[in-house]
Amino acid sequence: MDKIIIMEKIGEEIMRFMRGNYTFDEIGNGVDELTFCEEEHMFLKIHIYDDNYDFYIDNDCISVKDLETLENIKLQIIDKKKPNRIHFNKENAIYANCGHRCDLCVHYTGATFSEEFRVEIANRIERAYNLKDKESEPISTIHELYEKHPPCDGCQKGGIDKKFDCYQMKCATENGVDKCINCTKYPCDKACVGLPPEIHTRIILADDVTWGILPFVYKQYGN
Repeated sequence: MDKIIIMEKIGEEIMRFMRGNYTFDEIGNGVDELTFCEEEHMFLKIHIYDDNYDFYIDNDCISVKDLETLENIKLQIIDKKKPNRIHFNKENAIYANCGHRCDLCVHYTGATFSEEFRVEIANRIERAYNLKDKESEPISTIHELYEKHPPCDGCQKGGIDKKFDCYQMKCATENGVDKCINCTKYPCDKACVGLPPEIHTRIILADDVTWGILPFVYKQYGN
């Protein structure tokens, strides 16, 4: 397998694993380092290179160049800190055609949370995805939210742009099915509507990961 592809898969898998199991702030230096912290205490540091990742756990450094070594890293992480993420309740879950949770989406008109909380989530999404310009202010009203991101009635009503043309549905049509979850290739990397779960060097707070990222990315919190 191509070395670049292997590095991408390692990056995706460790981010899915860490975000899906733990609540850490993700602190990057903007270049080649990512640290998972809890109340300013460093739990895991990753140094990013072209052909390997160096994982620092306590005083140990382990070089990771393949998925097998990564599996050993994950076992060490679990041994040192048990998973502590509380997954979203699935009892009243509403799923989109691509398998994501409509009921947790800030745009979904059928969501049960209040309009004030919808604005809070919108602000978290802006921070997590770095959507706002440095000069702009966070969203403060539901009107401002819908000016930037219109409400959505769900896939059966055409989705957020009412045109039934999200790239997930286009891909499903190309594969001869009506929705992603009926495709023989599902789950796949295309069935993802949020921030790719790759190793990055931006700063993202644990609460923003929970509410601004996990509901929108396949298998990052068990959806």
